[in-house]
Amino acid sequence: MNRINVCLLTETFHPVTGGGETQARVLASGLAASGSAVQVVTRRSDKASPRRDCLGSVRLWRVSPSGAGQWKKWGLVITALIMLLRLRRSYDVIVVCGFRVLGIPAVIAAALLKKPCLLKADVLGELSGEFFRAGLKRFGLQPSGLLVRSMLKLRHRLLRRATAFVTISTAIEKELVECGIGDENISRIPNSVDTDLFCPVDGPTKTKLRQNLGIPLTGHIAIYTGRLERTKGLPLLLSAWKKIAGRYRDARLLLVGAGGLGLQNCEAELREFVVQNSLDHSVTFVGSVENVDEYLKASDFFVFPSAREAFGISVIEALACSLPVITTTAGGLSDIVTAGQTAIVVPVGDVEALETAIEGVLREEVRVRELVAAGRELVIQKYSQSQILEQYARLLAKLHDANGEPGAAV
Repeated sequence: MNRINVCLLTETFHPVTGGGETQARVLASGLAASGSAVQVVTRRSDKASPRRDCLGSVRLWRVSPSGAGQWKKWGLVITALIMLLRLRRSYDVIVVCGFRVLGIPAVIAAALLKKPCLLKADVLGELSGEFFRAGLKRFGLQPSGLLVRSMLKLRHRLLRRATAFVTISTAIEKELVECGIGDENISRIPNSVDTDLFCPVDGPTKTKLRQNLGIPLTGHIAIYTGRLERTKGLPLLLSAWKKIAGRYRDARLLLVGAGGLGLQNCEAELREFVVQNSLDHSVTFVGSVENVDEYLKASDFFVFPSAREAFGISVIEALACSLPVITTTAGGLSDIVTAGQTAIVVPVGDVEALETAIEGVLREEVRVRELVAAGRELVIQKYSQSQILEQYARLLAKLHDANGEPGAAV
């Protein structure tokens, strides 16, 4: 089989941190390590970032519009299309991680160049258009309005021309089917985790990590990792934690991540709540970090009360580290966790249930040993990077062979 060269499109990429960015980086680096020539096209969201860059053997192209701004991403429809056409001789397959905007230039370029195009949904509502509801609301628009409905219909017709789709959860797969995508054009490939990096540690190692990270050596450490967004249930978590902190003075909550560029950013709101309720001693905002695994290994249990989740890679990482997990079954989380077997499950939006679950872990009323053993085994069996990368390699080979074109030379 000829070498398959890939051009991967994603709205944001390393050094921007987040679940989607991590998965895009893993996919790009993994394909490159297997022998493919991989190029990444992304938006230059930070003006300080170079337009041309490399991440190992992956070539990175950052295109305009540059800088912060929620609506600037739509400029990628033009700039990404131009870059795809410019790089046309250097790739065989177009892969899009998060196609809400980039699916448009990808499908157009694929049609013009007669190359296969694979669209991967990173969040719910990408194909249906429901994802855009919050942004439209800011301008007094609704997806049901005539103008918006017409634009979404045109976009939908275009995206359906993609060669194939990847879904990371049952919830997204259901959405694609309801939008008219045939089962034969859908592949279920979940996100992955490095089970060698995200792994359990013994007591002395945990203590050493806490020393290095400046975390209290004694007491209970709860942790959340991910973007600081409202849909993750974080205002609810702080409301529950306010009561926990009053009863357990040695308990501390680590919030690892930042608000990000999305409309659901609630970092400022969370910080204000902590100050107003004198929780500074009990809640630590860690910010965006590269060593998420170290913070997980240094902690005692994981809390993730998300109300809307396409997948839930943060939960996978916590399970891989053998942490007791408190979460919901919102969206893609229902594919991952089983109440009482791999996680402690609470209803979405139920602050009392969340408080009770946290207190149950603090009081050691939960049979933690069975939970964490089953959780770690689940991750190894279904979500390891090697398995997921192999699935992508097979799918890309299938698309390439079906297209009937020889591999391009870089």
